[in-house]
Amino acid sequence: MLNFARLSTCLMTQTINIDGIELHYTVEGNGKPLILMHGWGCTHSTVASIANIASRTHTVYNVDFPGFGDSPEPPEVWGVEEYTRLIESMVSQLGLDSPVLVGHSFGGRVGILYSSRNPVDKLILVDAAGVKPRRSLRYYYKVYSFKMMKCLMRLIYGAEKAEARIEAQRAKRGSSDYASSSPMMRAILSKVVNEDLCSVMPRIKAPTLLVWGENDTATPIHDAKIMERLIPDAGLVSFPGCGHYSFLDNPGQFAAVLSSFLNS
Repeated sequence: MLNFARLSTCLMTQTINIDGIELHYTVEGNGKPLILMHGWGCTHSTVASIANIASRTHTVYNVDFPGFGDSPEPPEVWGVEEYTRLIESMVSQLGLDSPVLVGHSFGGRVGILYSSRNPVDKLILVDAAGVKPRRSLRYYYKVYSFKMMKCLMRLIYGAEKAEARIEAQRAKRGSSDYASSSPMMRAILSKVVNEDLCSVMPRIKAPTLLVWGENDTATPIHDAKIMERLIPDAGLVSFPGCGHYSFLDNPGQFAAVLSSFLNS
């Protein structure tokens, strides 16, 4: 069942119930369907500038993933698979035929998996995740020392008291995304960040545009070059001096590249 409230003559906010999840999204523009998916710790508002560009030629469905914006958290620990199934159900319920997919960061993960097994008109990955990060010896030292610390705390303080201390250490040692998340979303982040989608990339048949900031440290341009090599019909455009939010760092060139690809 759909509920919507008109915000203006061209932008509406809507809700669709998918297996008990109230998924919120906005709709604007006219033309072929385009699904826009934000990154971790963001909402549909973060990528509103992309929606504004794309809505000149497409009907843009700009989602709030469960756990972000107005969409409630998932009922259990989800991975990329569950988030992708949600978008598949959304496409099916709304009757969208071969949509364009645009994914920033975490949204790129969903775009990659969706496109590997569903018909897509075009795929646009913006500073996208999907390549498992390369880990240093220092990283593994931190991981295993933390695991040892957890075992010791449970022995010293008992399970209940230890858990509060462990959670405080997790927040202190983790990323800002991790520290600002609820316990459920922290568990989901820990799961999805280690999922490597390289194996499904060769299955993507849609023309694919990769847009990257050359100074991106969250998803380095090295990842983009791996994607360009693995996705059969992929091309990479990179912006010097830009970071993980290349569409905000260089809005003029991003708009030109996006419009050109959508209209090609």
